[in-house]
Amino acid sequence: MSNDTVNVKRRRFLTAATTLVGTVGAVGAAVPFVGSWNPSAKAKAAGAPVEINISKIEPGQMITVEWRGKPVYVFRRTPEVIAQLSEGEQFLRDPGSDKPQQPEYAKNKTRSINPEIAVLLGLCTHLGCAPSYRPEVGAQDLGGDSWFGGFFCACHGSKFDLAGRVHQGVPAPINLLVPPHKYLSDDIILIGEDQEA
Repeated sequence: MSNDTVNVKRRRFLTAATTLVGTVGAVGAAVPFVGSWNPSAKAKAAGAPVEINISKIEPGQMITVEWRGKPVYVFRRTPEVIAQLSEGEQFLRDPGSDKPQQPEYAKNKTRSINPEIAVLLGLCTHLGCAPSYRPEVGAQDLGGDSWFGGFFCACHGSKFDLAGRVHQGVPAPINLLVPPHKYLSDDIILIGEDQEA
């Protein structure tokens, strides 16, 4: 074998080896770069829908879950509470939910898909404080005969009924917001995606 033959073989080997190492290096650098285009786990979680099992919520009980860093109140109404939603409408600013802050499927007396289950964003529509759940009817500190149970915001005195409808004469301008949600089954609600109309 001549030196020219050995040099050609060596040259081909070195060219192939260099190409392989360069390709591996380029792929190694590209993977993290392309991966950085995807949203982080924290960003995904911030806007990700939340599943809730409502089968264990007792009548009259409320739970609070977090969606997009905000509290969402989910509670089971009793038949008595559902019947009382018609009483005291004269004390409410928007009893028919005419202002467009809720999904179409929640424009009804209960402001919900299922009258028994309420799903409300737990932030006062005045300045964003979290109202407390006050389901007792006739509470003297909340108006006595004009209080049929609901939510009270201690920050500035705003009051909402058990459908999240705002009372007249309080700082909050609109009803509590109904977040987008849908039923995946009788017992599972997905907050963050709208129910089909």
